[in-house]
Amino acid sequence: MSKLRIGLGVDFHQLVPDRDFWLGGVLVPHTKGALGHSDADVLLHAICDAMLGAASLGDIGVHFPDTDQAYKNIDSKILLARTTELIAAKGYSVVNVDASLCLQAPKIKPYVPAMQEVIAQHLGVTVEEVSIKATTTEKLGFVGREEGVVAYATVLLEKQ
Repeated sequence: MSKLRIGLGVDFHQLVPDRDFWLGGVLVPHTKGALGHSDADVLLHAICDAMLGAASLGDIGVHFPDTDQAYKNIDSKILLARTTELIAAKGYSVVNVDASLCLQAPKIKPYVPAMQEVIAQHLGVTVEEVSIKATTTEKLGFVGREEGVVAYATVLLEKQ
């Protein structure tokens, strides 16, 4: 059995007025926020899914279902911490994270260092081991129309 496991996560959320916009555990000022059962942090959700997938533990909906009121409006940093505990229970730790956000607005470059710090702290890695990139869709599709946001994450785990 390999000591290294890779996982891919993806998450989508609709953008609506009158919601806070959480990305990577950081509150990003914007006229819209992501709609969801939790705080709808697409970046943290994609990372959780990548971690769970790499460890063959299913997905975020299996562990934190949106039908459970215990997760209503929950801070996704709590979900990330619990996911870290789940993979640790199987003997894994995170080596690195590579993530991409797809959104038309706002520009997130100023918030990336804070996101890296939050994520690194919860995963027990350094900020250099957390890569976050962003792109627009050149005004194409639901992301381009600012109706939604998408996050992709790849996580490498190592068996301890």
